[in-house]
Amino acid sequence: MKTLPTVSHEPTAPFNRRSLLAATAAAALTASGLPALAQSKTVLRISTPAVPDDWHAKMWTVFKDNLEKSAPGEFDVQINLNASLFKQGAEPTAMSRGNLELATVSAQDISKQVPEFSIFTAGYIVRDPVQQQKIFNGPIGAEMFKLVTEKMEITPLATAYLGTRQVNLREVHKVNVPADLKGIKLRMPGSKEWLFLGEALGATPTPLAFGEVYLGLKSGTIDGQDNPLPSVKAAKFYEVTKQIVLTGHLVDGIFISIASKTFKALSPANQQKVLAAAQAAAAFNNENRIKEEAELVAFFKKEGLQVSTPDLDAFHKTVQAAYQNSDYAKVWPKGLLERINATK
Repeated sequence: MKTLPTVSHEPTAPFNRRSLLAATAAAALTASGLPALAQSKTVLRISTPAVPDDWHAKMWTVFKDNLEKSAPGEFDVQINLNASLFKQGAEPTAMSRGNLELATVSAQDISKQVPEFSIFTAGYIVRDPVQQQKIFNGPIGAEMFKLVTEKMEITPLATAYLGTRQVNLREVHKVNVPADLKGIKLRMPGSKEWLFLGEALGATPTPLAFGEVYLGLKSGTIDGQDNPLPSVKAAKFYEVTKQIVLTGHLVDGIFISIASKTFKALSPANQQKVLAAAQAAAAFNNENRIKEEAELVAFFKKEGLQVSTPDLDAFHKTVQAAYQNSDYAKVWPKGLLERINATK
């Protein structure tokens, strides 16, 4: 008779239950560990009104990439474009309250809380992008940024070149000296600092939201607007204007800044890494912005616009006199203008 193979009757269910429990526990630990790992990263939310194609938007990717290389896995950098997180101008308050980590802040926004900073909203103070960087990367910048940190609870990290503002007119107009802009309805951003600058230039400053400028130029509601050349191209203002006057009246900048509360919470090593990433981002922006600006005069001429250069010495003297006789100059630190002029 054939012998049947011995079959083990050892119960397998307890073994399978133990395996299942062990696997489930491991999965639970893994699942719970993932959020814990993510939460261990320092979240850096960035708010900017810049559109994706703007160098001021692209520079934030440079910031993020640099930080990921220098401090891998330590930061969660979240870039929010198109003012989707905070409206333009609301960022300083959000940072001081701890509701936002990073943003770019304008000199106009800073001067609302740090009146001494209004010197950088004045026309013909900073000569060019090179001098701008020397000013803010040197002793003057250190002193002024310290005031910003003390009064606003934000820490400026780097200066990004916004562009040199020029006058852009709907119709061709002979402009050689400021008096030639008399009666010209020149659109300016709607703050007293901007409106004062428009008046100092000799024009009739007219506040209008940026999004309404194209239609305003097309309809004749305004006679002109002022912006850096890259902005004129990006907003297609050249389609509804006929002249650019290279007044170069304001070498504008924005400041990559971090909430002081956030910055102080970082280790000294990570503070340096964040600072280095911000400086790399600003350098990227500045190089590309300056290059684009240099190429745009030819572009506008090709588009049929007349490009003219006025008597810059006359503009400089007139605008500077307007500021020197204003309340703005009264709050400028003694000797600061002379120190800026001496920065070469």
